[in-house]
Amino acid sequence: MKLGIISDTHDNVPLIEKAVEIFNDANVDLVIHAGDYVSPFSVKPLLLLECDFLGVWGNNDGDKIALQNIAQGKIENSPFIESYGGKKILIGHHLEPLGSLVSSQDFFLIIYGHTHQPDIKKVGKTLVVNPGECCGWVYGKATIAVADLDGQTAELITLT
Repeated sequence: MKLGIISDTHDNVPLIEKAVEIFNDANVDLVIHAGDYVSPFSVKPLLLLECDFLGVWGNNDGDKIALQNIAQGKIENSPFIESYGGKKILIGHHLEPLGSLVSSQDFFLIIYGHTHQPDIKKVGKTLVVNPGECCGWVYGKATIAVADLDGQTAELITLT
């Protein structure tokens, strides 16, 4: 099972569209957005995914009612716990302190955003993934990730 992981899209529609194309080409089973869509129009490209998606709110999301309407109810409060493929996944935008979250429960995968810095690592039995910023606004490098749940690995993909 493969997951597409995206965060901090911040209204950069051309790069969101590119991410969707990559996720579709990779035949991911689910896309998870770790927050900061910002404006409702930035969710529309996610509707072109050939799989389902879900996400959490970020600290910069504006009109949450319109965002939720376009996202068809697929945005949850952060942090959010999801079970997918029998694996317990924690999804959040700003997860601090990360160390206590890893040790407090038995998560297979933790996904977060907010920092705009990519981070993929194993902490004990938990895979931790921050896909970095899809928007490329802060650090000038737009990235997403694809995680393989079977192998408990993730790969960072550069969009720009």
